[in-house]
Amino acid sequence: MSQSPILFIADFNIDTLALHIANSTMPGIVTRVAPYGAVVPALAAGTPEREWMSVVWTRPESASAAFQAALEFAEPDTDRALDEARALAHAIARFARGTRATFVPNWTLSPWYRGYGPLDLRPGLGVAGLLARMNLVLAETLAAQSNVFVLDTARWIAAAGPRGWSDKLWYAAKSPFGLPVIEQAAADIAAAIEGLAGRARRLVILDLDDVLWGGVVGETGWQGLNLGGHDANGEAYADFQRALRGLTRRGIQLAIVSKNDEAVALEAIDRHPEMQLRRADFAAWRINWDDKAQSVVALLADIGLGAESAVFIDDSAIERARVASGVPGVLVPEWPAEPARFRVALASLRCFDTPVVTADDRARSAMYVAERSRRESLTAAGDPGDIAAWRQSLDVVVAVEPLSAANLDRAAQLFNKTNQMNLATRRLSAAELMDWASAAHHAILTFRVTDRFGDSGLTGIIGMEFGANGRHARLTDFLISCRVMGRGVEETLLHVAIEHARASGASALAAGLRTTARNAPCLEFFRRSGFRTAPDTRDGCHTFTWDVVQLYERPRWVTLRT
Repeated sequence: MSQSPILFIADFNIDTLALHIANSTMPGIVTRVAPYGAVVPALAAGTPEREWMSVVWTRPESASAAFQAALEFAEPDTDRALDEARALAHAIARFARGTRATFVPNWTLSPWYRGYGPLDLRPGLGVAGLLARMNLVLAETLAAQSNVFVLDTARWIAAAGPRGWSDKLWYAAKSPFGLPVIEQAAADIAAAIEGLAGRARRLVILDLDDVLWGGVVGETGWQGLNLGGHDANGEAYADFQRALRGLTRRGIQLAIVSKNDEAVALEAIDRHPEMQLRRADFAAWRINWDDKAQSVVALLADIGLGAESAVFIDDSAIERARVASGVPGVLVPEWPAEPARFRVALASLRCFDTPVVTADDRARSAMYVAERSRRESLTAAGDPGDIAAWRQSLDVVVAVEPLSAANLDRAAQLFNKTNQMNLATRRLSAAELMDWASAAHHAILTFRVTDRFGDSGLTGIIGMEFGANGRHARLTDFLISCRVMGRGVEETLLHVAIEHARASGASALAAGLRTTARNAPCLEFFRRSGFRTAPDTRDGCHTFTWDVVQLYERPRWVTLRT
């Protein structure tokens, strides 16, 4: 997803947010602001083009006349307030269908407003209780629109503190929010846009000593580490580990790069009774005395992720500086010295925001553990003859499914995250992907891969376009997760694509590969695939063709299920 322009619609003066995003948070992005106060006409008018994103920010008293009356202590008309909230949500949903993404900050009260005091959350009376129900209606109504994201305004105000809200600003400039709230909003919106573009971080690389536990394990042994128990710092380390384990349930993986003796460090991970993370929670590790930047590069190569997917956490400023300079693209946040602040520092990172969390995400830790087992078995295989036997022993099964509502979210993730094995590097939202697949003469097929080590999930996609006369077929998309490369999955996807081209009556299947800084593995695969290479005068473009009358055999060790 390219950097789309943003349209701002609000019932207050939102110029400050638009300027802050364009000049500070996302420099150079194009922004446009609709006249404030004319929310419904602006929603009805839509965006200039489909590629636009939008921010729709309203105040509850302008969204609902019934809520405005409740603010002035009239008897609340709950049904009317909820109907008005629902009507605005439907208008936003209709508008959002014409955008790439729409962000809707939810409704909040000014922090000084006390309403009925201790009664303010009482159903049928309290203003805070009424607003909570309106926000629930807003979120539930917009949930059906996959490209709409409701954001938490109350958290911005809480983080901003006393300077977050200003009646003086409202009277002077018709904006109730101070700059600290605008900064929080801009940062969250920018993080959401990065996530939509597939640029969320997927891996946290951790030091061990004074990061996961207190003390130096090589000096004290695991018995002497400060972890858990009734010590304040020990409890903080344990809670930090719990927070990291929670990230894995969102699909974010953990790894270790530490200067230590590997056997001693792994013994601590395996045996310390207060460890919240065990060996199986880590996708990979490099525990040695090597330069940490080199270890990070080697670890990323092992698990097939780029530096732009990783966050590196270390208590040493020297090591942080070394990795930041030695591995461009890795995010290296400043890290607090006090363990009590670790959990907050982790939670404050916005780099993990994604537009969806799928079942595959929640199972990813187990997938990486299985992948580590595969790597170990491959290492044990040794010579080429043994590797052929190793492939045969994997019992690889590739299951083909058409794109559907059930797998759409995961398919969109793969479109926006895959770089190395990606033919066209198209970036499409879930809605755009389904629209493209639903068009005449188009098809999207998804592939799930399993073997004796476990389920790798939905890890492959092909997109195909057929000529109206049926004679020509084009492979528009060919994406495979790096986690399943080298097991015959690539060849199996080509086999399926060619069989579909043959079934459509096409005489040839063409694939146009556009080279990027990251997809060299895809180019190398197509060069050795057996496809005929056609000369192409366009820079960075390559055309590969297969005569469909010729069979394309899939690897003998792969079982294909359709």
